Amino acid sequence: MRRLRIVLAASFAAALVAPAATADQSVVVSGGGTGTFAADLDGDGDVDGSHFGVGAIFGSGTARGHFECLMAGNADILGLPLMAVEGKVTGGSADAASGTARLTGIATVNLGSEGAFRGVPYEVRLWAGGAEAGRLQLTVIGAFDGVPGDAIPGNGNYDLPVETVATGQIRVR
Repeated sequence: MRRLRIVLAASFAAALVAPAATADQSVVVSGGGTGTFAADLDGDGDVDGSHFGVGAIFGSGTARGHFECLMAGNADILGLPLMAVEGKVTGGSADAASGTARLTGIATVNLGSEGAFRGVPYEVRLWAGGAEAGRLQLTVIGAFDGVPGDAIPGNGNYDLPVETVATGQIRVR
């Protein structure tokens, strides 16, 4: 939880000091909060969701930053006490005009007592907005295909459904 707070603080700080995006400037993707899938993905009777934080800068053909999605405590999934995807942003694209971004990179997937997996590729799609408007969709590439919550079983990936921001916001500018 402490790490998520640091990511959120860094994300908001980046948003405050970043210039407005134009064709000649960097695009900043920032935000954090909680999200909801508005469904019980794992059949345990709880509506599933996550805590998330993102801070990334796209410019001069490069991308750098950090993304974290945490399902723990009040946001459980798959009956696990912890599921976290934490990784560097090393690629993707961002469009300030449409308020959309696609981040890619390599993450550590931490399943708590079930172990951690390092070097796992991921992709997250983001749509700017606050509560009930912003959205995100996380895909863990090449792992966990077909486990509960996978929206596209059989493709080799763990594709979570689109999640709606419940609290907080996502900014693309």
